[in-house]
Amino acid sequence: MISDSSRPAAFLDRDGVVNYDDGYMGTKESIRWMPNAAQAIRRLNDAGYFVFFFTNQSGVARGFFTEEALNHLHGWMRAELSLLGAHIDDIRYCPHHPEGTVAGYLEDHHWRKPAPGMILDLMQHWPVRREGSFVIGDRPSDIEAGRAAGLPAFLFEGGDLDAFVAEVMAQTRPR
Repeated sequence: MISDSSRPAAFLDRDGVVNYDDGYMGTKESIRWMPNAAQAIRRLNDAGYFVFFFTNQSGVARGFFTEEALNHLHGWMRAELSLLGAHIDDIRYCPHHPEGTVAGYLEDHHWRKPAPGMILDLMQHWPVRREGSFVIGDRPSDIEAGRAAGLPAFLFEGGDLDAFVAEVMAQTRPR
């Protein structure tokens, strides 16, 4: 899908980057936003980036919540961010885990990080320009997925997400 409308993309892990990772996050009541998460996303939007979430959600395979509940949560998150002027272009999640308990989800799926499947799928469906694109995650599996997709990947260890994103943008800006 490379065209004149191609743009760089920011691939953001969800739990631990956009919101705190407090365990299996399946409801809006469980979400605590990372400091300045909306500002970071708005910064990316204003700079012309696509903004994507890519997230392992084994809570589905483990029976903690359903895909329907997860999709409802993602819709709520997008709406809340939108109220703050921040736009998420698309979301990919992997509900599978080989040690789960829910039939139909008991596999080591090719989208499950550290595999790059979610990133590659987003790049197939959107006119992403590799130059300037990057991945931000809070775990080694996020970094591995980004690198396996051929993108620079940055480990976020908490704190002000907007300041971190500004620094990453400066490092990855095409010269």
